[in-house]
Amino acid sequence: MSRNLSMIRDVDQHKDGTVTIGCWLHNKRSSGKIQFLQLRDGSGFIQAVVVKSEVPEEVWEAAGKLTQESSLYVTGTVREDTRSKSGYELTVTGIEIIQVPTDYPITPKEHGVDYLMDHRHLWIRSPRQRAILVIRAQIIRAIQQFFDERGFHLVDPPILTPSSCEGTTNLFHTKYFDEDAFLTQSGQLYMEAAAMALGRVYSFGPTFRAEKSKTRRHLIEFWMIEPEMAFVTHEENLEVQEQFVSHIVQSVLENCGKELEVLERDTSKLRNIQAPFPRITYDEAIQFLKANGHEIEWGEDFGAPHETAIAEKYDKPVFITHYPTEIKAFYMKPDPNRPEVVLCADMIAPEGYGEIIGGSQRIDDPDLMEERFTEHQLSKEAYQWYLDLRKYGSVPHSGFGLGLERTVAWICGLDHVRETIPFPRLLYRLYP
Repeated sequence: MSRNLSMIRDVDQHKDGTVTIGCWLHNKRSSGKIQFLQLRDGSGFIQAVVVKSEVPEEVWEAAGKLTQESSLYVTGTVREDTRSKSGYELTVTGIEIIQVPTDYPITPKEHGVDYLMDHRHLWIRSPRQRAILVIRAQIIRAIQQFFDERGFHLVDPPILTPSSCEGTTNLFHTKYFDEDAFLTQSGQLYMEAAAMALGRVYSFGPTFRAEKSKTRRHLIEFWMIEPEMAFVTHEENLEVQEQFVSHIVQSVLENCGKELEVLERDTSKLRNIQAPFPRITYDEAIQFLKANGHEIEWGEDFGAPHETAIAEKYDKPVFITHYPTEIKAFYMKPDPNRPEVVLCADMIAPEGYGEIIGGSQRIDDPDLMEERFTEHQLSKEAYQWYLDLRKYGSVPHSGFGLGLERTVAWICGLDHVRETIPFPRLLYRLYP
């Protein structure tokens, strides 16, 4: 049987008209001869009212049988209702039950995080989790829109690689027939090759870190957006980054007002996220931290407490630039006026969310890149192709990587990244 179904999000187009919605019962309450059904269909939520005196007996009885997460088709008249969050209500005229489940595991009572994570496949149906995933989808749309409108080409780097992009050992090992292979930590090196062919490119894909981190900021599998740009300097790179993040935040504000309201997010903090962003050097950051009681020396990397302390000074993301060469990746270009630091920046989100972007101008000198490979004991055999990029038409170029889940956590105001992805992979969690 063919049905002309409407979506809950579109009911405003059918005011005083009759619609049929395929949906699930989120919750139900009754008041004598009226039943109130809270319905959801993925696009939104709406209250449907069943009045005993106005429907056939079988419709009234069908409504009475419904349990939490029952699936059904509901037909009714769309009524404007200013008391409703959606602005509309459905006066039910017909119900066709698809399934009535029993003992739905997630009830309106409080559940522990581990229990909810064990039932993540069901937990994502809740209003809060739905709101987060809708915002995540909007962030993804905004990312693609930003780059597509500026002439970037989407390029897909490989997931399986011969070795590490950054020379670390936190890799997931697998066999590639008779060879060793690893799940990618980053597509950056491949994106540099793509930039030499296409000018401005970006990748958008999963990355994997075999780090035994158990913090609110870390996932084992997460998504990265990694642009690379030929003929772009460090300074120009920073300008792209701040325009990029501003665009994402403003896009969410414009398109996800209801979802931000569900999350009780303070949107005034987000409205302020407009380029340009403040910048401080690593040297200035060290001075600030020491002056504020942190024990840290020049040459040490920043941890979460350091990043948070710096971010608290600002109501926008802040760039920390010119880190020591020794603590940054081998491919970052040294400052020509001060080779002990590199032309790089980390963007630290406000409100304690830490680094959301890391980027730099890349080394374009073939001799220096050869030196770096030797210093870092990197396999020239595995990455001869990367060295070739400096031998055949090398140009100044820059890029950065944005972590999607940390960005979602910050914009949504979440305490933990585990809610930012449909099925998180954590240190002790591979299920569901």
